[in-house]
This record gives sequence, structure tokens and C-alpha cells, in this order.
Amino acid sequence: MSRFRNAVVTGALLALAGWASAQSANFPGIGRAATAKEVAKWDIDVRPDFKGLPAGSGSVAKGQDVWEGKCAHCHGVFGESGEVFSPLIGGTTAEDIKKGRVANLDRSDYPGRTTIMKVATVSTLWDYINRAMPWTAPKTLTTEEVYAVTAFLLNLANVVPDNYVLSDKNIAEVQARMPNRNGMTTQHAMWPGNEFGGVKKPDTNNTLCMKDCKPEAKVASFLPDFARNAHGNLAEQNRMVGQQVGADTTKPEPKAGMPMTAAPAAAAPAKAENAEAKAAIALLNKYSCTACHGVDKKIVGPGFNEIAKKHSGKTDYLVSKIKGGGVGVWGQIPMPPQSLPDADAKKIGEWISKGASK
Repeated sequence: MSRFRNAVVTGALLALAGWASAQSANFPGIGRAATAKEVAKWDIDVRPDFKGLPAGSGSVAKGQDVWEGKCAHCHGVFGESGEVFSPLIGGTTAEDIKKGRVANLDRSDYPGRTTIMKVATVSTLWDYINRAMPWTAPKTLTTEEVYAVTAFLLNLANVVPDNYVLSDKNIAEVQARMPNRNGMTTQHAMWPGNEFGGVKKPDTNNTLCMKDCKPEAKVASFLPDFARNAHGNLAEQNRMVGQQVGADTTKPEPKAGMPMTAAPAAAAPAKAENAEAKAAIALLNKYSCTACHGVDKKIVGPGFNEIAKKHSGKTDYLVSKIKGGGVGVWGQIPMPPQSLPDADAKKIGEWISKGASK
């Protein structure tokens, strides 16, 4: 046992010594420099000149299988769906592939812009699919699957044929057929170097005004009347200290020059706690009643105080409506039956019948 113990202690000391020696010289006590393998796991970006692109390949046919299993539920079978995200495919023509500029981008009457209409570099498609897709499980596609899905998308856009196999060897040839490859400008001095033909002058050319200048714009914000109290009084939802002091949205918008919120007045005597109301509101939250009804405001259905005015003292009736649901009393949006215990329904009904006080 002593030999085993000595071996364990020796191993631990060696590990500790290695860890200490790996500590960053620039930032002692914080950590260590990342190893080449650790950096490689994060260094996955692919540039327009294809630097960073891993070796591999994938066919259109393989891409269709991957697409239907992992992509179509968000983007549609043909990449044209706009139900979850903006459409990926559509709006490009054979002439666009020939010229490298999508004509529909210049039309103000065209109904929408798809990804394939806008993207200038095939590396952008490959890189984004590799790092971010599928949406529910990013970075889970293999290198072959990324090549294959990219090939399938390009096939949908008629950039490559049905039997095409996209690879690191021929991807530059595909770039030469991207429909909007000439649609990206580098004349804005935003590239860090000259590899894309960037220019050195800034992307703005303003002259400082020295005489008869326009007055500085004053930025302000306000809540329109219809939305001021849509989610309750903001003043009650913020602390009275610090920068974020909520406006009293139970009152109209202050006139110009008036403060949005006045200094807090002396605290009024605390109300006696309404145990019945507290218990009832807790039940309303528990059974998600407040998703459709506010205590003192309409959401989907009427506020509880409005119901109280119409059905004051009608506990049994209110309990029957809670349990049985209904439609037509307050409009045509139905209220489904609520499956809650009779005792809880009665507590809520009694509270409403007595005025639905807070």
C-alpha cells in the first residue's frame, strides 16, 4: 500500500508542478496559455479565400438526406419556407449566375430577399452551417455533412448540378458561380488588410461645422397613451433609487419640461394585508388565470374587477363559469373549462364576488 500511496503522491506533485509551470507569465495566478489543440477547437472560421476550410467532401444526394432529417423542419423541404426563418432559396436566375449580380436586389417591388440572393461568398454558407446549424444542436454536423448540405443548397439554387460532389478541392470553382459574387463591396476601409482590395481612407467623409450650425438634436422617448399602463404601473415595478425609476403610467404623459417622475411623496400608511385577496391571487397565478385576465385590466378576457362589477355576490355562478368555461358573455373568444379543485374555484369565486380587491 505504501508503494501505491507514494506513486499517487508523486503523480500528484508532478501534475501540480506541470500546472504551475504552465501558468501564464503575463497574468500570474489567472490561468495558462491555451495549447495548440485547444486553440484548434475554436479556430474553425473559414475565410472567403478558403483559409481554414477543412479537407473533405459531400454530395448533393447526401446533403438532401441530411437536409430532410435536420434542416427542413425550419427551412422547408426546398429551403423556401419563411415560417420559422427567412427563406434561404429563391429570387436568383441563370443570368445572375452568369453575371454574378442578383438583378432582383435592385427591384423595390420584389417581395423579399432570400439568403442566396444576398450572400456573396460560398465560404459564408459553409462557415455558418458548420458553426451554427442545426439550430437545436449547433456544431453537431460532421465535415462531410456540412459539405453535403452546402452542396444541396447550391443545387436548389441551380449553382451546381444534381450529381455534384462539393469538396475543398473544387469549392473555388463554385465561388465563381455564386449568383451575387459581385454584389459585395470592399470600398469601405473596414477590412484589416489588403487581401480583398480594401482601401485605406475612412468610410465617412464629414466636415466639422464651424458656423451657423444646426442645433443638436434632442433625443426623447415616450409611451403612447394606449400603451402607458398596458403592463401595470411602471413606477411600482422599479426601485426608487438609481437611474431606472419607472414613470407613473397611471397618469398621462407629462408635458414638455416636466419631469417624467416626481420625487416620491411621504409614504402613505401601509394598508392592512388582505389575506383573502392574497390567497386568491396566488391561486390565479398557480392556475395561469392571469395569462388571460388582469386583476384591474383586460388582457385576453376582462379584468377580474370588471367581472366583479357585473356579477357581484354571485359566487356560485362564478364558480360554475370557472369550472365549465364558456363563450359569448364577454365576446367571442372562448374560455376553456378549468380543471382545478372545487375548493380553489370557490375561493376565487368568493373573492371576485366581493369586488376582486387587491
